[in-house]
Amino acid sequence: MEFTRVNRTTAPEAVAPATETVPPSRRGRRPFTVRRLAPYGYLSPTALLIIVLMVIPIVMVASYSFKDNAIVEENPVFTGLANYTKVLTDSTFLVALKNTFIFISLSTVAHLILGLVFAMLLNTPLLSGVTKAIFRIVYILPWLFTIAVIAVIWRLLLDPAGVVNYILTVVGLAQHGVNWLSSPNTALWALTFINIWCGYPFFMISILAGLQGIPNDLYEAASVDGANAFQRFRNVTIPQLAPVLISMAVLDLIWTSQQFALIWMTTGGGPLNVTEMLSTYTYKQAFSDYEFSTASASAVIVLLLTMILAFFYVRRLQRER
Repeated sequence: MEFTRVNRTTAPEAVAPATETVPPSRRGRRPFTVRRLAPYGYLSPTALLIIVLMVIPIVMVASYSFKDNAIVEENPVFTGLANYTKVLTDSTFLVALKNTFIFISLSTVAHLILGLVFAMLLNTPLLSGVTKAIFRIVYILPWLFTIAVIAVIWRLLLDPAGVVNYILTVVGLAQHGVNWLSSPNTALWALTFINIWCGYPFFMISILAGLQGIPNDLYEAASVDGANAFQRFRNVTIPQLAPVLISMAVLDLIWTSQQFALIWMTTGGGPLNVTEMLSTYTYKQAFSDYEFSTASASAVIVLLLTMILAFFYVRRLQRER
């Protein structure tokens, strides 16, 4: 039997043609330009809404503030800073500015104090879970009511023939009914009290969340070092809650400065302008006196004051990051 020897060196090898394969990671990828512009496309609907609902109205109001008889006349005359001078020299505006400062300051301080006290009460281990749940429901009730309901409730309670005056008469603290919301001596303080009552639950919930986020190890270490309850509160609780307290305070300054519905539904800025705020002053200028140019100037001033507060709030957030 004969075997045929095959010379492998003479047999040509089949060589597959070279083809360029696309890496799996590049398959189906969009062009770089599309990927770069995609986020802006996602943001465009929201940006359009902000421009239509916020930027354009602000620009229009700012333009009205430099004109005379804006909206009322077809071709209002440009008056420069005359409307701002008129507003800043108006005695009613100055009273509204003072009342707003008192209203905001007292409300913010009281919100922080009451929110901290009630939050610590709900966080204490001395109360059972059922008791804490009951207190939590009771404390949060003012936050559940709408402003309209709150205004009606407190107008009835503070009426000269209402429950508050009845209780004060029974215990001997008053001989006759007090016009809490109609007297120039008590209207501003009564209105501030109502705003404090309906606003503290939000602070309580926020501070309670901050308290529950403080590690127990810090309190245990302070106890080992001999710190008493007050020292633990001052050296552990307050420093740990400082970011929450500062952020909430700045936010409350902004929110309270924009309060309108509660003031309008309880006192309407009266009596004798003792509860007149910047919000009610601007509203009356526009829709009671039809001085839209003056109202626009007042609105721009309020906007600038609010932007200053918002600036500090944003800076605070950036520092925390």
